[in-house]
Formats: sequence, structure tokens, C-alpha cells
Amino acid sequence: MRSGRRHTGRDQHGPRIGRTLAAAAAGLLTLTACGSTTVDDIKVGNGAGWPLAFHDARNSGSTPVTGSRNLSLSWQRPVGGPVGAPVTVGPEGQMFVTTRTPSCQIFSFLMQTGRKRFCNAMGPSAVDAGAAVDGGTNVYVGDDGGVYSFNLLGQPRWRTPVAGVPISVQFTGDGNVLSVTQSGQVDVLSRQTGDREVPTFQLLGEPDFLDNPGLNRPPDGQGIEDCATGGPQCPVANVSAVDQKTGRFYATVWRPGVGTADLMALSYDGKQIRTEWSAEMLTGGSATSPTLAPDGSTVYVGDNANRLMAVDTSDGRTKWVHDLGFPARGAISAQDGLLVPAGDEGHLLAIRDNGDSAQIAWERKDLALRGKPVQTAGGTGYTVAPIGEHLTLVTFDTKTGATVDSDDMPGAEGTTVGTSIGAEGEVVVTTRIGEIFVYKPEK
Repeated sequence: MRSGRRHTGRDQHGPRIGRTLAAAAAGLLTLTACGSTTVDDIKVGNGAGWPLAFHDARNSGSTPVTGSRNLSLSWQRPVGGPVGAPVTVGPEGQMFVTTRTPSCQIFSFLMQTGRKRFCNAMGPSAVDAGAAVDGGTNVYVGDDGGVYSFNLLGQPRWRTPVAGVPISVQFTGDGNVLSVTQSGQVDVLSRQTGDREVPTFQLLGEPDFLDNPGLNRPPDGQGIEDCATGGPQCPVANVSAVDQKTGRFYATVWRPGVGTADLMALSYDGKQIRTEWSAEMLTGGSATSPTLAPDGSTVYVGDNANRLMAVDTSDGRTKWVHDLGFPARGAISAQDGLLVPAGDEGHLLAIRDNGDSAQIAWERKDLALRGKPVQTAGGTGYTVAPIGEHLTLVTFDTKTGATVDSDDMPGAEGTTVGTSIGAEGEVVVTTRIGEIFVYKPEK
């Protein structure tokens, strides 16, 4: 269902913003309007830091930064509430994390010191919503019924109403914001103003008000609890993977009343969004966000029947299926044809994509998964495993799987929601119960 026109500052679905911040937002928008040009001079960024949930538009879960094999704990601090989505890191090291506390739902911290830069009130579902950071350290983040943009000081730039909670926030190839809600609404928004660049697209189709004249808009947060496991109450549970060169993007969709979820390919050409193909293949729903190969020819995805699949992006044909023995919960790290699944079950292993088949490159049955492994340049990867009574950050060789370093996470329990890499090789790990650990490379 298409929502209404864009608002800045406060609307019926958003929290009240103080007069000072509202005035700052108005000033920013006035400057934008007065100095508007056809050239976008705020770049999306070159991938420095960790600007998106899984680092880049492809959801690769990997970085060109060379990872350190000798880390030390720089700082740790509690957020004050639970965390449901990976920390995003701007090009200068400013960190953004969403949570649920009585007063704040988004926090920003400085990488070097852990000092809080700001915290702002948002809707309660911001804890599970997507976020993205551009090259100007403007953050774009979803909450109940809207997409917000704040600058690096936490001052609001704009808020655009949407139907649902934006689970996926990405950047298009032409520098706009691609928002996909858990209820299936897709929007492309201007990073400068929040205006819709193309008509809204509904992954579940437009409602027929002639057949259902009394149909009401469902609550924005409906089904959000099912998104973490790709359950049937959350139609769109994952972060879309975007091919910024072609405008193609890939989403998982579980239609109401259908037993198997779809992997969908869509395209955005600057004028409209349309469906390219849809393949019903995700048994028990989607376990992972789609991950796109660097050449755009293959998209990887996992389902809740423990399967990891490679799919031809041209037509949705399945290239191969590999039974992992556990659901690859959340994401797949992909670098140089080596796939490292995530999860809260199972163990650390790597799968080699051979084109029309897959094989286990190596596996570590002694290292149980507690989150999302990542890969870096230089053949170095990081994962979190339960060792002893607490969690441990394990540094491993991506070619062999061998442990090359391990670092305690003092007091950490449960599981993690993500591991992010900073521009200088810092490793940021966030637990689901809400504590951030930052490790710095030793010289």
C-alpha cells in the first residue's frame, strides 16, 4: 500500500523531535533547496569502513581492507538495550547502531574512543531496521513507518513515510536510497531530500479495494519478530543485494498462504521498478540475505531447510545446492569464490563455488558459530565462537581455516548480530544483548 507524501521532522508515525534539531533540519533543507543542482556532490562512498549491513551493495560480508592477524581490545561498552542489526561504520570511523531503550533508538559512537556522539529517539522497531551510511557520514535508517536521514551530528535531514519497517536499506547505482520494508513496499528515495524518485512498488502486489473496500493498513511492525528467522509472518525478512552496475536487485519474499518463499530479481532503471523473475525455492522460508557474486552472474542464498544455493541471475535457474546441515542464519560472506556461511547453529566452514557444483574447502567442527563471519583482504577472516564460559573473537586463515589469533570478549554471552571492519582494520563485534567490542590492529 503506497503511503502518503514525504514529511520532515515529525509526522503521525514518527517521534517528536526537539525544536533545536527541527530548526537545524529546516536549515539544512533550505540550504539544499537554495543550492540544488543536477550534480550530486555527496558521494555514496568507496566502501571505506562498513557503510552497509554486509559491507557493500552485493552483501558480500567481506572488505578490501587487509585484516590484521594481531588484534587487541581497544574498548567495550554496553548500548543499554538489545541490538538486532549489524553496526554500520562511516568512512571516518563514526559508528551507528540501533537499539531499543526508553529514550533512544539510534546511537552513534566514535571508533577511536567509544565516546557517544549522539543518540536520537525513533520508533521501537528501529532495533530491527536496516541502515546505511554515505560518504558524507549521513546515515539512513528505518523505523516504524518511515525512513529517516540524520547527519553526522544526529541532526535530522528528512523523514519519508513508508508502509512497514524498512528491513533493507541500500544504495542504488545512481546514488539514491533503496528501501524495502518487511511488508514488501519498495521505494527509491533521494539522499538529499527523501523524495520518491520512482513510483512505489509492492512485492506482494497492490491491494484490491473493490474486493476489499474495508481493508485497513496493517500495523507497521506487524510480523517483525519473524524476520530474524525468515518466518512466515515476515514476508520480506532480509537485506536486498544490489548490482549497482545493472540496476538489478534481489529480494526474498514469502507470500501469505504459500508453503515456500521466493527469491526475486527486480530492476530499477531510474524510471520504474519491475520484476525480472521469481523463483519459488526457499523451503521453510529464507535463512539468509542474498549475496551477489562480483561479476553479477550468480546470487547465493540459504533457506531454513539447511540448504545453500547458487542461482543464475539471468533466469533464476539453480546452479547447485549444498546441504550445510544447519541454517546459514543471516548472511553469507563471499570473497574470491569462497563462501563462509553465518549462523547461530553449526560450525565454521568454507564452501568453494566451482561454477556448476560446490565443495567443502575446509571446515572447523571445533568452532561453533555465534554470528556472522567476515573475510578481509590478505586471506584473513574473523568469526565469534563460544570458548569456555564466554564468547571469543577468532582470527582465521581463509585459505585453510586455521586459527591464527584469538581474543577474549570479556563478559560476552549469547550470540552476535554482526562483525564489521573499519577503514583502518578495526574489528567491531556487537552482541545481541547489546554490547559493542572494538579491536584494533597491533602494529
